[in-house]
Parts: sequence; C-alpha cells; structure tokens
Amino acid sequence: MLELSIDSIRVSMMNYQRVVILKEKESDRYLPIWIGPAEADAIAVKLQDIAVPRPLTHDLLRSVIKELSADVSRIHINDLQNDTFYARIIISINGKEMEVDSRPSDAIALAVRAQVPIFAEEQVLERAGVQLDKEGKPLEQERTDEDGEPVQVTEEEQRSMSAFTDFINSLDLDDLGNPQQG
Repeated sequence: MLELSIDSIRVSMMNYQRVVILKEKESDRYLPIWIGPAEADAIAVKLQDIAVPRPLTHDLLRSVIKELSADVSRIHINDLQNDTFYARIIISINGKEMEVDSRPSDAIALAVRAQVPIFAEEQVLERAGVQLDKEGKPLEQERTDEDGEPVQVTEEEQRSMSAFTDFINSLDLDDLGNPQQG
C-alpha cells in the first residue's frame, strides 16, 4: 500500500464533473477519482476549514463512530473495476480492526474529518495513476505486469478509459498544489 494525500479538488470545465486528485507521498504520481458534487463539497468544506451551522453527513458519521468508542484508523482505496474505484474504511474498536466497504469519496470525506492517512494499492495506482511533466500535463505511460513486462492495452480497455483520459486532459493541472481551486 502507498500513502496518498489530497492534492486538490477540481471541476471539469467541459462537463462540470468533480474530481479529487490524490498525490502519492513518495513520488509525483497522482490518482484522480471522479466524485459527486456533495462529496466534493464535503471534502472542500473541511479542507478549507469552513464552519457550517449543522453537522454534515460525514461529520455525523464521525460522531457516531466516536460515540461507539471506536476510531477511524485509515482509508484504503483497494480496487478499481470497470472504471469504478472501491475503498475500505478501517475502524479500530476494542483493540480490533474492522473494515467497512465505502465509496472512495465518502471515505476521503471521513478521512479529512478524522485526520487519518489515505492509502491505495499499487495496482490501483498502476492502472489509474497519472504522472505529470513540468508543465503539469499528463505523461504517456507504458503499462507493465507484475514481472515488469510491458502489457498491451486492448482496444476495449482503450475505449473504456477514453472518457477518463479525455476528462483528465480537460483539467487545468497547472496549479495542482493549491487545494483552494475547484
């Protein structure tokens, strides 16, 4: 597992979809994940320290976990299937850990409230991670298997990821270090 941090939340100017951009802590590889507007707002509100008059859903979830004498330990983005990311919320309770299935957007919104680390499987970053050049544009990457051998991308995989690639290419990544954008 590799540790990630929240780099920013962006809005595509083409279709107004939101994307949270996670950055691998030990490299310049980024993991963009499409998220809904409510989850984007929930993450941004906490990152920007905006006071809200009533608890948001993720604040409520955090409070319930604490009231049950449990703690959120970490978030784990563990899979990517058919262009859908999967995550687990790791909760510690009575000296034991339990895993709860979650959408990554909800898990990230909870992580910023609990101030816990976010991790992703290497295979997820290999499949969906993006490295950027000096101008902030995505670099073309060659895929490899577990043995480091080049993997040919099938026509079907190219078609299924083309919308994702078009979306990433439409983002303004010049100011990635500024979470206030988006």
